[in-house]
Amino acid sequence: MVKIIKKITFLSLVTLFCTQIYSNSYEIVIDVSEQRLYLKQFSKVVESFPISTSKYGEGSTENSFKTPLGSHEIKEKIGDNVLVNTIFVARNNTGKVANIIKNPINTESDHVTSRILWLNGLESGINNGSGVDSYSRYIYIHGTHEEGLIGQKASHGCIRMFNNDIVYLYDIVEKGTKVYIRA
Repeated sequence: MVKIIKKITFLSLVTLFCTQIYSNSYEIVIDVSEQRLYLKQFSKVVESFPISTSKYGEGSTENSFKTPLGSHEIKEKIGDNVLVNTIFVARNNTGKVANIIKNPINTESDHVTSRILWLNGLESGINNGSGVDSYSRYIYIHGTHEEGLIGQKASHGCIRMFNNDIVYLYDIVEKGTKVYIRA
């Protein structure tokens, strides 16, 4: 009986360890010049997605509407099990579903849809701290209703994705996943 318990305990620990290594092995690289998000596992690109970064360029200054560069991590995940294309306002599910625009049309709205990966800057004075803080600036990776603009600079600072892509990514990554944004 003791041997069985030890065997089960050992197998449980091995399973838990392998699961943690596998799930924590992801990182995200966002390349602004290519308008691509790369999902890497063990330093190898395993997925690539088209994105949209800020139409105002790159930078970290508060109220600039620019996409911040540098090292980040996913601090919050918002949107578990909500319908694809659901609109969020101030990170709250409105219960409304966005009309997805497939043509390259820039509307007055900047809807945050489907899922939110809220980023926290990791570099003091660059993307973390007073006046430049990515988390305080509400910088997300999220879905958009303006899918026709994916692949070009069109956002107000965040990283936009196709709604199905953000749902897929959201289900893979965890809080704490490292995100590097480069120009």
